[in-house]
Amino acid sequence: MDNADVELAFGEQERLPAVAQDATSGAVLMLAFVTREAVERTRETGRAHYYSRSRDELWEKGASSGHTQTVEEIRVDCDGDSLLYLVEQEGGACHTGYRSCFYRTIDGEVVGEQVFDPDDVYDE
Repeated sequence: MDNADVELAFGEQERLPAVAQDATSGAVLMLAFVTREAVERTRETGRAHYYSRSRDELWEKGASSGHTQTVEEIRVDCDGDSLLYLVEQEGGACHTGYRSCFYRTIDGEVVGEQVFDPDDVYDE
C-alpha cells in the first residue's frame, strides 16, 4: 500500500460527517460536518475545524470557548464519505457543557458528565 491521500467523496452537498472520538478513552464526543476547507485547515493546524450548517461558515472547535480539539489522527471510512477525528479534547465537546454531545439516552436520562457551565462561556 502506498501513502497517497485517500479520495474523499464529498458529493453534491460538499460536506461529510465527521465523528470526534477521544483518542485515549474511545468515548464518542460529537458529530459535525466538514468541507474540503475544514479538512485542509485541520490538517494544516492540527486543531479540529468543522463547517457550521446553521451559521454557514467554517469554525475552529474551541476558538471562542477554549474547549479545543487537538487532532491526533484522521481516519476515513471505506467509502470515503465520512471521517473519524481521533482527538485530545480540552474541556467539554458539547456546547451545553457536557464532555460529550451524547450525554443522554433516548428516554431522556442524563448519563454524561457536565464539565462546564455554558452561561459562563458563551454570549448568546
